[in-house]
Amino acid sequence: MLFELKKAISQLNIPADWIGIRAVKETSRSHYVRDGLPQSNGQSLTMGAMLEVMVNGCLGYAATNSLALPSLQNAAEIAYKQALAASAWWIYPVSESTRPKVVGEYKSPFLEPLDAISPGEINDLLIRICQKLKINDKIVQTTATVATSDKETWFVSSNGSEVYQKIIALNTHFGAIAQDGAIVQPRTNNGAHANSYQGGWELLKTDILWHRVQQVGEQALELLTAEECPNIRTNLVLAPDQMMLQIHESIGHPLEIDRILGDERNYAGGSFVTKEDFGKLEYGSPLMNITFDPTVEGEFASYGFDDTGAVATKEYVIKKGILQRGLGSLESQARADLPGVACARASSWNRPAIDRMANLNLEPGNATFEEIISGIEQGVYMESNRSWSIDDQRYKFQFGCEYAKLIENGKLTKTLRNPNYRATTPEFWHSLIQVGNASNWQMYGTPFCGKGEPNQAIWVGHGSPVCVFANVEVFGGG
Repeated sequence: MLFELKKAISQLNIPADWIGIRAVKETSRSHYVRDGLPQSNGQSLTMGAMLEVMVNGCLGYAATNSLALPSLQNAAEIAYKQALAASAWWIYPVSESTRPKVVGEYKSPFLEPLDAISPGEINDLLIRICQKLKINDKIVQTTATVATSDKETWFVSSNGSEVYQKIIALNTHFGAIAQDGAIVQPRTNNGAHANSYQGGWELLKTDILWHRVQQVGEQALELLTAEECPNIRTNLVLAPDQMMLQIHESIGHPLEIDRILGDERNYAGGSFVTKEDFGKLEYGSPLMNITFDPTVEGEFASYGFDDTGAVATKEYVIKKGILQRGLGSLESQARADLPGVACARASSWNRPAIDRMANLNLEPGNATFEEIISGIEQGVYMESNRSWSIDDQRYKFQFGCEYAKLIENGKLTKTLRNPNYRATTPEFWHSLIQVGNASNWQMYGTPFCGKGEPNQAIWVGHGSPVCVFANVEVFGGG
């Protein structure tokens, strides 16, 4: 494919300063079972190319679902005319330096290929999960889903870029809803679709799968008789599956440079962070170390190059609590005069790449889970996101979890239902007083981060250890 695209780009007849072609082929499959009965089985194939053309300091875009030369030529002409017309009103000029030549490839790691299991075998496995979740008649609904993706991307440019990437990914989810009269409680495997990774079927067929299925069913029942979460200010301990959501909403989105510049205000909102904050804003406590890292093996949003060819590298966006750099592509970096990362990403071949978070992780500290809990006199431990609400500046937020435990005198005691907490972003991260070590660091992901007009739902990954936050407002209520 690279050879064919290189040949095509050399034959495109437009007077552009720079041309890029990003071709994508993706095969997706999904399976959904509810209460032991298959509800849907789907497969889709999508393939096409995005043409990006630079003229007079401005970029134009056009997509085509045909890779034949006449179709690529037509798309290039449309993109050229778009860029030429817009160049009279550009906000900041781009140049070839924002699209440097790059050559290389990236492939997801995997042990068991996606075609190793038939659709019938997948459905049988999901049915068994639902059956095992229903440990009691008070379990009124069980669900199990799996989705896979095999995605290839080819990127070439008129200045010599040649990039090939192949990403194999798996998303799994299962959960149960328990009911006793007016009390209804959900319990899932780490929250909605959090188990998203790069790899093959080995990610589902783990040694602990059936233990975890049993545990989810038991905890759903346990929540029916649990006490309501108290309304207190206390030490809050968050498990990695809830830290995923915390990092995503209160760090990832507010640090996107296009939001800071106001580009996303109409749809996704803005940010409380300003351009002047970089290099000096105390975003959180000195224990806070956040990295943008698409190089983590198996994490959901890993890659070797972003969708404009920028090389992916691990970078600190917050170091010892101080804001270092934003989540902005090469052109956003130039426009804002801020350091950024390789994060120009598109959800498909028919969307232009925009500033997106990828793998955004909280680096581990030095405490085991046992040390964390034993050092707390009073607190609440929470797992698995259930609900979220955050304002469009990413400043005030309120999050709810599925499952909680009271911490009393250094021990996990009573189970609590309907746990919630609220704060402002700076207040919350400044209250970080302990960070778990590598033994409790876990990574999760989601395929449903939305942004852009037209909307782009994209994959993100977040890793974190268990963390402790002091004097947080915790409250009950479903």
